[in-house]
Amino acid sequence: MKGFTVCFNVSANWGAGVGIFGLCYFYLDSDSGVVMATVATTQTQSADKHGVLRSHPFFRDLGSTVIDRLAPRVIATKVKKGAVIFRKGDIGSKLYAVRAGAVRISTPSDEGKDAIFNLVVPGELFGEIAFLDGGQRTADAVAIENCELLVIERRDFIPLLRDNPEVAERLIKILCARIRKTSEQVEDIVFLGLPNRLAKVLLHLYQPSSDASPGKIHVTQREISQMIGVSRESANKQLQEWQRKKWLKLERGGVVIFAPNALRDLASKSFA
Repeated sequence: MKGFTVCFNVSANWGAGVGIFGLCYFYLDSDSGVVMATVATTQTQSADKHGVLRSHPFFRDLGSTVIDRLAPRVIATKVKKGAVIFRKGDIGSKLYAVRAGAVRISTPSDEGKDAIFNLVVPGELFGEIAFLDGGQRTADAVAIENCELLVIERRDFIPLLRDNPEVAERLIKILCARIRKTSEQVEDIVFLGLPNRLAKVLLHLYQPSSDASPGKIHVTQREISQMIGVSRESANKQLQEWQRKKWLKLERGGVVIFAPNALRDLASKSFA
């Protein structure tokens, strides 16, 4: 780290009413050449971060001692749509929790095509593999919507795992769920038809609105087709059929879901 330091009072909004108050220090990262910023915060931010952690399903039920230890070390940040969070091959030192938006986890090919493994939605984590073993990232992570994320550094979290088995157990369950999902995706491609696979993906991404209005999924048809292993044309044909049934509406950059129950019925036939 080298370069300069500038200090000034700052007040910002990092989502969900989280106020950041304190002093902001800028420095030049000698590895990336990027100007970075850190914030020396007051007790107001620390208190707010407790609430932010409690609002996320992974941290919600952890004991007060764990939350008190994590709160000063967690960074709440916003990421714009299209931003690259990390690339395959990067050294992973951070764990990410999604509070709002969605993140695409994928691997590019030499031909420019992507293999999409997952779309991470609010309440979920990503980046845990390299975060835990200190190795390279196994895929790219790109924001497909404007996102609000919680970020934790490995150096701050690993000691917490050693001292708190309940936190380690939660991460183990997440890793097991990843393996189960990967197995399920392979089975779906082999055994299920396109409509069943498509319904399952849409339901995974669907976030019901609090006012019962139709929920929009901010994902392209290309991304959907790559997730279920079919051509964009085939996915579009099925989506057009469901649009005629008024189950959904195709819009630029997304899909509005009108009949989630109809999709659930179709997805449930996968297991009949």
